[in-house]
Amino acid sequence: MRAPSVKKLASLAAALLLSGLAIQASAADLLATVQARGTLKVAVEGTYPPFNFKDTKTRELSGFEIDVARLLAAKMGLKPEFVSVEWSGILAGLSAGKYDVILNQVGITPQRQASFDFSEPYTRSSAQLIVRKDEKRTFASLDDLKGKKLGVGQGTNYEERAKAVAGVEVKSYPGAPEYLQDLAAGRVDAALNDSLMVSYLLKASPLPIKAGAPIGEVAQMGIPFVKGNPQFKAALNTALAAIIADGSFARASVRWFGIDVSKAPIAK
Repeated sequence: MRAPSVKKLASLAAALLLSGLAIQASAADLLATVQARGTLKVAVEGTYPPFNFKDTKTRELSGFEIDVARLLAAKMGLKPEFVSVEWSGILAGLSAGKYDVILNQVGITPQRQASFDFSEPYTRSSAQLIVRKDEKRTFASLDDLKGKKLGVGQGTNYEERAKAVAGVEVKSYPGAPEYLQDLAAGRVDAALNDSLMVSYLLKASPLPIKAGAPIGEVAQMGIPFVKGNPQFKAALNTALAAIIADGSFARASVRWFGIDVSKAPIAK
């Protein structure tokens, strides 16, 4: 076997050095990045009440997920830095490294898990009926509303879902205030929305209405971040577990929804 030349050995050593540096750079965990920076960059829409929105008086971001982001950042020894992004581009911005995480009710799905890592779930929701407080009939599913009137938001997934059930008379409204008024007045038999929104709407409503049966599968929402950051994932989940254990997560949840939204929805 011919021995390699000194020149070739030098070239090989340089290549190995560069390769090692590249591996080190690519292996740098997001936890080290945010700790060095001192901030956690959090993407939100900023137009999604009660989760994240601009307060009309202070013009500052407010909402449940703003509170949660602040709690998590504090547990991680960081300051939250919020970035407002339209929903249509929010996941692409995460892929591009424009921010560290998203807190914007991002559902944990197999398709998204193929591209991103997620924290443990922090909210759970499903479709849920709303009924009058004195309702004696049992509506446990959309099938139970055949021959009945159901109020939904115009152009929503719930309108589409309700119309797919033959025999249900679907009445579409511009928004929740209108169909809740009609429900209280007896002009519809029930209404349908997301369970988290149901809790939020009922918390502030003086109308004689209540949460009805949850409908369908329970979706889980988590905090996505770029794959390949196991230390960051562990730190984020530790912080989430800590704010759940010390009650601060539940207090934020009750402030906005009147319930603990980390639990699966139930009828009241």
